[in-house]
Amino acid sequence: MKNTICILAFTAVVPFANAQVKPVTKSNYISKVWVADQGNGTYKNPVLNADYSDPDAIRVGDDFYLVSSSFEDIPGLPILHSKDLVNWHIIGHALVRQQPFDHFDIPRHGDGVWAPALRYYKGEFYLYYPDPDYGIYLIKAKNAAGPWSIPVMVYAGKGLIDPCPLLDDDGQMYLVHGFAGSRAGIKSVIAVNKLNADGTKVTDAGVIVYDGHETDPTIEGPKFYKRNGYYYIFAPAGGVPTGWQLVLRSKNIYGPYERKVVMDQGKTTVNGPHQGAWITTQTGEDWFLHFQDKEQYGRVVHLQPMVWKNNWPVIGADKDGDGKGEPVLVYKKPNVGKTYPIETPVESDEFNGTTLGLQWQWMANAQAGWYYLNPGKGALRLYSDKMPEGAKNLWGAGNVLLQKFMADEFETTTKMTFTPNVKLEEKAGLTIMGFSYASIAVKNKKDGVYLVFDHCKDADKGNAEEEKTIAKLDKLTVWLRVKVSAGAKCDFSYSTDGQTFINAGETFQAEVGRWIGAKVGIFCTRDTQINDSGYADFDWFRVTPIDR
Repeated sequence: MKNTICILAFTAVVPFANAQVKPVTKSNYISKVWVADQGNGTYKNPVLNADYSDPDAIRVGDDFYLVSSSFEDIPGLPILHSKDLVNWHIIGHALVRQQPFDHFDIPRHGDGVWAPALRYYKGEFYLYYPDPDYGIYLIKAKNAAGPWSIPVMVYAGKGLIDPCPLLDDDGQMYLVHGFAGSRAGIKSVIAVNKLNADGTKVTDAGVIVYDGHETDPTIEGPKFYKRNGYYYIFAPAGGVPTGWQLVLRSKNIYGPYERKVVMDQGKTTVNGPHQGAWITTQTGEDWFLHFQDKEQYGRVVHLQPMVWKNNWPVIGADKDGDGKGEPVLVYKKPNVGKTYPIETPVESDEFNGTTLGLQWQWMANAQAGWYYLNPGKGALRLYSDKMPEGAKNLWGAGNVLLQKFMADEFETTTKMTFTPNVKLEEKAGLTIMGFSYASIAVKNKKDGVYLVFDHCKDADKGNAEEEKTIAKLDKLTVWLRVKVSAGAKCDFSYSTDGQTFINAGETFQAEVGRWIGAKVGIFCTRDTQINDSGYADFDWFRVTPIDR
């Protein structure tokens, strides 16, 4: 209920079609656990030390925008904004609910929104995203912060993934994409389709323009560009944790395409550096944003310098001059003509507003009866919601409110007051979610209210929670904490006075989720249904360095 975040605003002028993008909100939030801008004209990677997987980015005027995949989590398709490619903050989400609605009203881990592409055409933002079970969608907006249009199906079909459009010089639009072998029965190939004039429908069967089976297995995530008469397809290959950045080029959009590996791990510690976006600043500098898979921490975003040699891009540090770079860990900041203040995506939340912070996501389409924000009280109230039919554990509950791990080491603490319905067995608390999860929670039982530690191994396989009773509580206000240390090892603790914290349960090794890193957040559930529920009021949720 304290530390209110100040909100400022700015106007971005866009030098395209005499258009002007509406102002977007700007945050002055600075993380206490990870800041990429070193304050001396340099930055350190990753610039986003959180799971913004499959990033794509563009520049519109003096503003940079980034989008990432979001899978089953809602709101989806987070949109981030920057003025210098180093300091980023979230300005909105392009997807408020995921369709088909009845399908995504319960968790569909690993499904939903895969790698998207963001472009700016004709005074509008175009955002193409794939659902591997349904097809490729398009949504549009005049303002990147939203509102965004209702998704339109551009190309229906199973296994169609990772789309990216290209508006050619003659006005013809094209769409490049990959295939998910799990649905399409084929992978490691890249195809190009024609689009209609407004980019809303494919108009042909498409043509495979590159086969990576021999040299570039698991090629996917293509991004389409044109420069100096060449068509370029930037595409990752070799797999998520181990791959390399490939670039294809041709004078003909349908090929044949030449290939060149332009960045790989080299002698660095940055494994699998690939899949992202080429950006040119106002001053003519070229940069590349890509991800690195850090397992439990997700796919974090790095920024690499980029230059052109003989009409091939060279990404990162090319120490031996062979045209193939390797990632940099520290580098001078991009020259964008000005210097901008340090800022980072928001993590802590005082719950003082009438809307949830943009860092939060549910594990399914949100329902109106899940929560209430009371700005007068400055608290988030989560109502207990009955576990969906067939759910074996918290993995199957949509009403788990989560955010990404935000650094290699951090601590989160929340103050919670539990008001259970005495007729129900309800539980509310703090959790680390992944294939396996652990939680510290307050549980209402027939003979009173207890603090419990829950651990669920291989939750995705339907295993039951193992519950350990820590203490019986005579007060319903508690402080819950989890410390995440190096290697994503998690230690839970609690306090009844907000001062002295007592360890609870064994150290938990966080695990990845399906295509995502581990997440931290809060929940309130029940197993049975009557005509009313209990609830938990979360006064605040704060992210701080580890208290050693």
